[in-house]
Amino acid sequence: MALIELMKARTSIRKYSEKEVSEELLDSLLEAAARTQTMGNLQLYSVVVTRSAEMKERLAPAHFNQPMVKGAPVVLTICADFNRTSTWCRNRKAQPGYDNMLSFVNAASDALLYAQTFSCLAEEAGLGVCYLGTTVYMPGQIIDTLQLPKLVMPVATLTVGWPDEQPAISDRLPLASFVHHEQYADYSPQDIDTYYFAKEQLPENLKFVEINKKETLAQIFTDIRYTKRDNEALSQTFMDTLRKQGFLD
Repeated sequence: MALIELMKARTSIRKYSEKEVSEELLDSLLEAAARTQTMGNLQLYSVVVTRSAEMKERLAPAHFNQPMVKGAPVVLTICADFNRTSTWCRNRKAQPGYDNMLSFVNAASDALLYAQTFSCLAEEAGLGVCYLGTTVYMPGQIIDTLQLPKLVMPVATLTVGWPDEQPAISDRLPLASFVHHEQYADYSPQDIDTYYFAKEQLPENLKFVEINKKETLAQIFTDIRYTKRDNEALSQTFMDTLRKQGFLD
């Protein structure tokens, strides 16, 4: 299947068979993914591979005990890493200055590009992948569990294995809703009505609104899933962790 067709049909896999992912296959994918774009050709990322049941058990609470963390054959924690580059500099009579927010953003961009490239390669090889956004919610637990040094910050987690489910393809907004030509065109109420109509009319979303006694689907996100209070608290935790890891004064 051509990659573009594969991407159009992709789904997140949360249930995996007991078949192991061989080290040979995993190493091949991890190595190939390193050809992705990177700032200054510095490869500002590291990947911690977790296979043991004990370590998955220890990682699970940081991901709200989502079952795929313990159920997947492989868990990859992808980190923004300026520690390795800084250590290289110091060992080559160069003084690094990468303990700052811009350096974190550059390293996080590298790490997320790597994560996406790996995901595409893994899915093309027949593996299933699930991206865990929870990585940035409680990074301190991940740092302690994986013994990450300063200037290393977890930014993404991928569970990887052979699929044991065929979930339905989730909806996406239409192309016109997110592509802007030449300059950003802000959204009118009519644009929002057009772009979100299909999502809002999906039976599962209508049911979700009904059972939660809400008026609109947007309220599900603002009042239940991603609340202002939670976002502010988790933002403070994230900033505190960046400070602890040496990216902020």
